[in-house]
Amino acid sequence: MPTLSAVTSLLDDWYPPATADDWDAVGLVWGDPEQPVSKVLLAVDPTLPVAEEAAEWGADLVVVHHPLFLKGVHGFAPTTPKGRTLSTLVSAQCALLTAHTNADQAIGGVSESLALALGLRSLKPLVPGASDEVGTGRSGTVEPTTLRAFAETVAAALPATAGGIRVAGDLDRPVSSVALCGGAGDFLLDQVAAYDVYVTSDLRHHPASEFVEKGGALIDIPHWAAEWTWLPVLARRLEAAWGDTVETRVSQIVTDPWTLSL
Repeated sequence: MPTLSAVTSLLDDWYPPATADDWDAVGLVWGDPEQPVSKVLLAVDPTLPVAEEAAEWGADLVVVHHPLFLKGVHGFAPTTPKGRTLSTLVSAQCALLTAHTNADQAIGGVSESLALALGLRSLKPLVPGASDEVGTGRSGTVEPTTLRAFAETVAAALPATAGGIRVAGDLDRPVSSVALCGGAGDFLLDQVAAYDVYVTSDLRHHPASEFVEKGGALIDIPHWAAEWTWLPVLARRLEAAWGDTVETRVSQIVTDPWTLSL
């Protein structure tokens, strides 16, 4: 059975903290490095329901994508939402670790996991990083189809949310080349015009409208659902690394903030 320090070191090898954006807060949030780890819960967001699931299951570690704290704090009293979350984990002796922007561009990371979930082949980073295999976003190919049919494939591949997905562009448009970025990716709009469709999250009205007016096509997918596709990939990597000494669970709690679409 590995220690928390050993698991942290392995995750740091896969998703180096030094590759995280300057504004980000990644790594071990709380936990005794010498404590043994036999159960790991994986989730996108460190919310109170996720912490309660971890405590009920008896998890030793929760690995999340989004940070619990992005700004400095002077305490985590359970009178605040974030304080209640961490207090629940502390009471359960369950550690918390974040892999955020350092996991976005990595091999086996968020964008690559999303691309594989959507059936893309011949993957390449949209913006290369330190090597040809790492970098921001991913591009690839799919069997020739239409925008409508590919959007249906995307919807079927993602966990369900209240908001669903949104499609912009000619629904009969041929699609074989795809660009994508896990999470909020409108900062790449100027670099994806050559692809048949761009898949990302949190697209804003004006940039999306201008992109489509220039002949592009967009599929806007829920932020949580896009990044959730990384969790099963991470679970398999942990199981391969530690065998039956570590049990993993991918949280099925939907932490997408929207609960109804009318």
